[in-house]
Amino acid sequence: MRLSLTVSALLASSAVAFVPPMPSTRQATHLASARIPDNVRKSLSADQLKTLEVAAEQASKAAAADLDPWFGEAEADDGSFASFSSLESMTGKPAAAGGTSGAQDFLEANPYSDQSNIPLNTYKNKEPHTGKIVSVKRIVGPKATGETCHIIIDHGGAMPYWEGQSYGVVPPGINPKNGKPNNVRLYSIASTRYGDDMKGQTASLCVRRATYWCPELNAEDPAKKGICSNYLCDAKPGDSVALAGPTGKVMLIPEKTPEADLIMVATGTGIAPYRTFVRRLFVEDTPARKAFKGLAWLFLGVANKDSLLYDDEWQEVKKAYPNNFRVDYALSREQENKKGGKMYIQDKMEEYADEIFDRLSKGAHIYFCGLKGMMPGIQDTLERVAQEKGIEWKEMLEGLKKNHQWHVEVY
Repeated sequence: MRLSLTVSALLASSAVAFVPPMPSTRQATHLASARIPDNVRKSLSADQLKTLEVAAEQASKAAAADLDPWFGEAEADDGSFASFSSLESMTGKPAAAGGTSGAQDFLEANPYSDQSNIPLNTYKNKEPHTGKIVSVKRIVGPKATGETCHIIIDHGGAMPYWEGQSYGVVPPGINPKNGKPNNVRLYSIASTRYGDDMKGQTASLCVRRATYWCPELNAEDPAKKGICSNYLCDAKPGDSVALAGPTGKVMLIPEKTPEADLIMVATGTGIAPYRTFVRRLFVEDTPARKAFKGLAWLFLGVANKDSLLYDDEWQEVKKAYPNNFRVDYALSREQENKKGGKMYIQDKMEEYADEIFDRLSKGAHIYFCGLKGMMPGIQDTLERVAQEKGIEWKEMLEGLKKNHQWHVEVY
């Protein structure tokens, strides 16, 4: 499935007419060899011109593989096709009225909030895309309970995705239990659609190395370690990685209602989709950032301070947007709840129960991502608070789901 991205206007000086439909494979082939209009060519530097020519070459390769390019197209005044979806960001000239504008808008829908054509299952498990590892970096401190890595993968622009979606990773090798190739593992993507490279060429994953401590051996049992997480955490720059997807529509940002509050609840690496939310709404120069008027409120549960993920990023955003971003941590081994027990994510949420319920009643969206074991405790806490307020929890929960305010992705 391709992502239908169109540019509603191009440079006023280019005399290029907008064509909404995506080109067919035949047109894509023609697009690759098309002459860039002279009036556009003259406005570009040598580097900018080269970038356009590279984009055309990529389109040709996509057509040869019987794939439609997923970036925007335009028809020149001589009838030929050329790719101009990122022209504005390259030239620095604003688009005409009606189109998105800014440094980062070349991967946006039109309008940007339209979610009718999000990319889904571009690559299947049995026919994955081959990406390349760019970097693997440990992002937790020495006293963290386990190792968590931020992994950047180059997909070459072939696997566009949206914030809140997941990639499937197919680890190499054979499953010893059934003699078949290893199954795909899903990981929430931790970078926006533009990637950490800001060019739409990479995706980042937040992966915790899964290990098993054997009490009999008094050591880690390598036979029971997580196959895919260890494969990724051990990867080196340049290594190939088989990717499937992207998948998922549950965790998308409700961009048609930019005034809505977002309450984001995570344990551990469940933080991944929220990094994409925060970067899109506060860090990157996107249409969503310009439009967002609500509160983004992050709750993260981990064992201790050394286990916190992306804390430096959260603090920078909090400093820059104190009225629109909040973050609260539940550190189970360093904090106590009001009863003197360990502080878990549901205990931290209970501290703000009145405000959470008030915001939900006014249209806030609430998201949950992380270990599935967190959900019973959270639901029990919310139900108890609801009863104390004289609210029928089951009825309220049904209403949240019906209004698409309740988003859950746990594993």
